[in-house]
Amino acid sequence: MPKRAFRYAVDAFTGEPFKGNAAAVCLLEDGAGDGGEPLDERWMQAVAAEFNTPITAFLARSGPTGAGAAEFRIRWFTPVRESELCGHGTLAAAHYLIASGLVECDAIEFMAKSGRLTAKKVTLSDDASPSAEHCSKFMVELDFPVIPVAKCNSAETLPIPDTLNGASVMNELQTISAFSDLIVEVSSCAEVDNVCPNIAELVQCPGRGVAVTGPAREGSSYDFVTRFFSPKYGINEVIWHQEINLAEGCVCHS
Repeated sequence: MPKRAFRYAVDAFTGEPFKGNAAAVCLLEDGAGDGGEPLDERWMQAVAAEFNTPITAFLARSGPTGAGAAEFRIRWFTPVRESELCGHGTLAAAHYLIASGLVECDAIEFMAKSGRLTAKKVTLSDDASPSAEHCSKFMVELDFPVIPVAKCNSAETLPIPDTLNGASVMNELQTISAFSDLIVEVSSCAEVDNVCPNIAELVQCPGRGVAVTGPAREGSSYDFVTRFFSPKYGINEVIWHQEINLAEGCVCHS
């Protein structure tokens, strides 16, 4: 039986309630999972299914929270299965820990199955002598690894054109990681917007999910736009997906 959890709802990538990408954050009591006592995966999955948000992040303290970096173990669950890595779930967890005052230092080290992830607090201030109100405003900067990509083989690319309902496919790639996501590059931002995928076909595609990406509109401050579909993980479309952007950043700079 896992330790008692404190649960919070966080909206990532937005300054408005009920916008952005929703995540639930569960902070387990100190000592959860220590001393050879494993966390109950079935319990965590049941909690994530009950929340029914795109991701639920489970945290357990694993190190000090003094002047240096605080250390927490982290795991992520969608409503139907565990996720190997989740950017917005990590962002939500870091924001909660900092905003609640549970972490007073400026860095948090998260230990995940996929490796060590770092979140840093970046304080925002409008003047040289910030007031308490100004000091309470901050951003969270995540340090994640770049995910490499490679060309898909023929067995993986066959279902893609039909799935995308006729979009002009320019390139088909696959992430080289435990996720094995498919990345489909189309010719324009409009084609990304207009994609209406056949979810039943997407379930048959290899890997965790399918990302559709294309160049941003002319004059935009962004390089590309993306939509990510992951019905295998119980989420037909993910609002914002950190791991896919890590992979696409690699594509843009190659």
